[in-house]
Amino acid sequence: MGQEISTRSFCADDFRAFEKELRKETALLARKFEECRFVDGPVQAGCELEAWLVDRNGRPAPINDQFLNSLGDPLVVPELSTFNVEFNVDPVALSGACLGKLHRRLETVWTGARMTAGSLGIRLMTIGILPTVRQENLTLAHMSPLNRYFALNERILAERKGAPLRLRIDGPEPLDTQHDDVMLEAAATSFQIHLQVTQSNGVRFYNASKIASAPLVAVSVNSPFLFGHRLWEETRIPLFEQSVSVGSGDETERVTFGLRYLDNSLMDVFTANAERYCVLLPLVSEAGHAHLPHLRLHNGTIWRWNRVLIGFDGDDRPHLRLEQRVAPAGPTLIDCIANAAFFYGVVHALAAMDPAPETQLSFEAARDNFYRAARFGLDAEMDWCDTRRVPVQRLVLDTLLPAAERALRQLGLDDDDITLYLGVIERRVATGQTGAHWQRAYAERNGGDMYKLCAAYYERQESAQPVHEWSV
Repeated sequence: MGQEISTRSFCADDFRAFEKELRKETALLARKFEECRFVDGPVQAGCELEAWLVDRNGRPAPINDQFLNSLGDPLVVPELSTFNVEFNVDPVALSGACLGKLHRRLETVWTGARMTAGSLGIRLMTIGILPTVRQENLTLAHMSPLNRYFALNERILAERKGAPLRLRIDGPEPLDTQHDDVMLEAAATSFQIHLQVTQSNGVRFYNASKIASAPLVAVSVNSPFLFGHRLWEETRIPLFEQSVSVGSGDETERVTFGLRYLDNSLMDVFTANAERYCVLLPLVSEAGHAHLPHLRLHNGTIWRWNRVLIGFDGDDRPHLRLEQRVAPAGPTLIDCIANAAFFYGVVHALAAMDPAPETQLSFEAARDNFYRAARFGLDAEMDWCDTRRVPVQRLVLDTLLPAAERALRQLGLDDDDITLYLGVIERRVATGQTGAHWQRAYAERNGGDMYKLCAAYYERQESAQPVHEWSV
């Protein structure tokens, strides 16, 4: 949930002071856009992978502080709960053998972490929602001891005037429950994909990323169970949206698909941030405005499924990047990199289309596609540009994969990498065996035993074979 802060308690004066600085930095960013001050290339790609710490019985293991201290790797950091961690890799230029390079970098960090976990008698799992997690695991006693998490919990509950969070998810076994804090969010782990864009092409790529969200979710679903209930193929989507809801309507919810495409500039996102979203973490920085600390902290508390981020290079030049947040963690590292390859290819293909796809597919249709994909996975149907509704499997195999392959080749990516990683997507879609499909099939065969499911999932994850090759 973003950068650490130095305190967890704030007063009214803090909010007034922060909002003043936020207005200044929003105006400063607008001038940077007017003056075209952003880095114009080369395009960089990156990713973040969230993971679970589990004991040998498949239950959450709330010892991330001990794990991280033993590991001592700055690329692995705490997450909201004490049984989750996040893996980071340094970005790479989106060219040549970049996909294999991302895979190897992630694998290197993962290998060291696996060894550390083993020495502590625990395991690492990459899965959207751990099937064995229980609501009683998701308490403030298992919140990572960082100020930002406690402060966010306090502020979100304050915005709700103390009302508990209501979680309602339909599906084959509907779930309706309440929770007293934001720790429900800890049940959802993701694989976040980053793509640097330029100021001139930012709007096209942002809109393309929105449209690509639905097929990306459909091919990557890996979260069919929560608290023993079979729900959506990617239950993580409604779970995250409701777990930090401020309860004030679509325009100010913190996790959202959005309200519309962009027309003019990525600056419009930050204008909306300042105008529509209340401040949650009013920490006034003494570092000045050069790196936009208040604007970036505020942006870090708004978790759009497609988020625009501002970063700074070594020479202090600002750059723009998209953070695509819809894919779940896992099932294996090769599956994750395959999802990234699919996204990079599809988003570049869509951003280059003439006419632009956002002129052919309404925003409402793109949004509906997204939620159908999260609910039904590869069984979903989608509206697509100038065609009528089409089964997502056919859309991916006949249209999106060939377009992604052409786009990646035009970017100069390595032919063997393209074949390998897009081939994983092709076979996953052709067989219909996503992570969610495998979990459902295994649970049905074994009487819904979530602990047996976790043990079998871990065993297959350890094989490093992509999920479409897993036996049930």
